[in-house]
Amino acid sequence: MLSTKNLSPRQIAAINAASISILVAIANFIFIGSWWVALLTLIILYTVAYFLILFFLQQFIYRRIKLIYKFIYQTKASKKEEVYYKYIIPHKSIDEVSEDVEKWAAQKSDEIEILKKNEAYRKEFLQNLAHEFKTPIFAVQGYVDTLLNGAMENPDVRKRFLENTARNVERLVHLMNDLDEISKLERGEQILYKQNFVIQDLIKELYESLSIKLTEKHIRTSIKKGCEAPVTVFADKEKVRQVLINLIDNARKYGKIEGNIVASVYKTEGDRVLVEISDDGIGIEKEHLPRIFERFYRTDKGRSRDKGGAGLGLAICKHIIEAHGQAMHVRSTPDVGTTIGFTLEKKKDL
Repeated sequence: MLSTKNLSPRQIAAINAASISILVAIANFIFIGSWWVALLTLIILYTVAYFLILFFLQQFIYRRIKLIYKFIYQTKASKKEEVYYKYIIPHKSIDEVSEDVEKWAAQKSDEIEILKKNEAYRKEFLQNLAHEFKTPIFAVQGYVDTLLNGAMENPDVRKRFLENTARNVERLVHLMNDLDEISKLERGEQILYKQNFVIQDLIKELYESLSIKLTEKHIRTSIKKGCEAPVTVFADKEKVRQVLINLIDNARKYGKIEGNIVASVYKTEGDRVLVEISDDGIGIEKEHLPRIFERFYRTDKGRSRDKGGAGLGLAICKHIIEAHGQAMHVRSTPDVGTTIGFTLEKKKDL
């Protein structure tokens, strides 16, 4: 049995022309009684009806579907596209056109979802940015107003307020520098000065330089057993230093008293080295993990703000590592600890 689901315009024209010509031929045979007249009528009428129906059907489909495809692609048709609309589209079944429209609708739906997420991210980013600037600016304004309203006469108050003002101005300067650095990294304007260096030596150096802060919480630092053998990487040493300082300092901030910070270095397959910094601190909830590298994102806004910083550190780290053509990752379990790692290129023969 002939399926009417995916009929082409030619098939529709043939079926309709056959139906009309057969009925007229039968009528001629009944009333005239001549089979050759009926056969001649059948052939002539079928031919004429077929081409007439096909012509008008193609014109109808061409005009309607052309508008649909122009709406889908939202472009002015070139001569090649006009040929496609005129000769290819009319041969498509309605189901094929419907499938094209459904694909377009699904694509647009995905684009709308992405736009909604980007809009939500933009609003959240602007709110966080406004908050980060508002806090030190209001503090500076309060200190200056108090000084201008008579507090300058008291030397102790004047000194304390000016020191607090200087700290808040310094916070604003750091915030602006961090945002400027992220912008340059995103635009690819930060030049990387790559060199070969032993990554374990840099980690030990940073453990030493941060030792005063680490001893405040009696945190022990180490390189994981089996990872002590020197591994040379090819990267911008100062940029990697910046990344490691941020990761070690975060491990200190959110690590427990008398806890541990452990660095691991692994040679992976190919030309990469994996570097990880682990702590046994408070950890991060699963729902926060995909977003911790976003600008200003905090897993616990109040607690994180008390720890200091503007929430830009991990975002800068991510951009630095991506500028090297590498990637960052995070693993964490609440009350167990967090591991943040990144890859670097292996030693290169210069």
